[in-house]
Amino acid sequence: MDPRSLTPALRALRLCLHLLMAALLGLAALRAQAAGGVAAAVVTGAVYAAGALLPAVRRSQRAAAVWLTALCLAWLTLLWLTPEGLWLAFPLYFLQLHLLPARWSLPAVTLTAGAAILSYVRHGAALNPGVFIGPLLGAAVAVATVLGYQALYRESERRRRLIEELISTRAELAAAERHAGTLAERERLAREIHDTLAQGLSSIQLLLRAAERTLPEGSPAAGHIDRARQTAQDNLAEARRFVRALAPPDLEQGSLAGALERLCGTTGGPEGTGGPRARFSVSGTPVELPTPYEVALLRIAQSALANTVRHAAASRAEITLSFMAGSVTLDVVDDGAGFDPAAPRPVRPSAEGGFGLPAMRSRAESLGGAFTVESAPGQGTAVAVSLPLPVTAPSASASSASSASSASDAPATGSPAPDSPSGASSPPLSPSAAVLPTGA
Repeated sequence: MDPRSLTPALRALRLCLHLLMAALLGLAALRAQAAGGVAAAVVTGAVYAAGALLPAVRRSQRAAAVWLTALCLAWLTLLWLTPEGLWLAFPLYFLQLHLLPARWSLPAVTLTAGAAILSYVRHGAALNPGVFIGPLLGAAVAVATVLGYQALYRESERRRRLIEELISTRAELAAAERHAGTLAERERLAREIHDTLAQGLSSIQLLLRAAERTLPEGSPAAGHIDRARQTAQDNLAEARRFVRALAPPDLEQGSLAGALERLCGTTGGPEGTGGPRARFSVSGTPVELPTPYEVALLRIAQSALANTVRHAAASRAEITLSFMAGSVTLDVVDDGAGFDPAAPRPVRPSAEGGFGLPAMRSRAESLGGAFTVESAPGQGTAVAVSLPLPVTAPSASASSASSASSASDAPATGSPAPDSPSGASSPPLSPSAAVLPTGA
């Protein structure tokens, strides 16, 4: 065992084993009646010290087995020459149990205890129960101690690995939450830019175009209005670029249909892989959708499919994106366990980027859409969201052009229009006449 991996308690036990071996060897050498016994004690001590100092014995199980064999042979020689070597059997039990596999350590301990008993009898000791009880009791204590320590060590390692897994899982969860928060903030900023700056700049551009048409020929304000309109147009294009850049990464590689097809391809798999087989289809003629629509439909599909994978135990799931005359519809259907939609369910916050049915409903309703869930126990689940298609920009341009044309028909000299009360002149374009293109 590498000393760097030892805990303070293990280092103390190892030091105690060294001290015990040194004390018993010293006792055997002092009480040996022949020079051969002293020499055998010295040789045994030298072999033990070599094993404690050589790094190969700590790193290699084969080297440890060779060293332990040499130590046992030196101990048997000492045991043959003097009965005092009997006491060294106790530390040898621990070494054998620690260094050898279980299938070899227990037989080695048994043979060591038998050798100690035979040596005691060989040197002329009278047979009594203590001759057998002493070595066998020491072996039993050593076996119980080592096996108990190994059980505690395995339990400690299991808990250490569990703690490491928990720490790793917590770090992964924190990273996932940060990523989800980042995506939610990107979506929020994209919606805010789209609903405020982009729409305002589009309205300004339409108003300036209408004002430009009402100016008389050669008016000195025409150049300023043209530059202002061009600046508004440039900034509108920049705002749209910001909205596209802040859209979810799944939509960066193509259309909503492509993102939904990739979502089905990465969800579940063939039978036997633990997830439903997901299939995607498109119905009707696809039209370009505003970024908030694409984001909402993609997030609802992701959340509904995640619920199918986690809770439905379904074998198949189908996502259908349908384009109709005035709306776009997303349907997610599975053949799983189903549930009772009318059953009481815990209230969850409908935060942006949240999970569950309340968050999906909130996304749909925030865009003026409808969200429905149809399910029954054992009959699968169908989630449907329908969003009204926005008014297109050409309609807004036609409206503003019509309003501007009507205004230009009024007398340029400031005389009242025929149907204008109190002689007030009609304004060139009212703010309400500028229909904002929702797809900005």
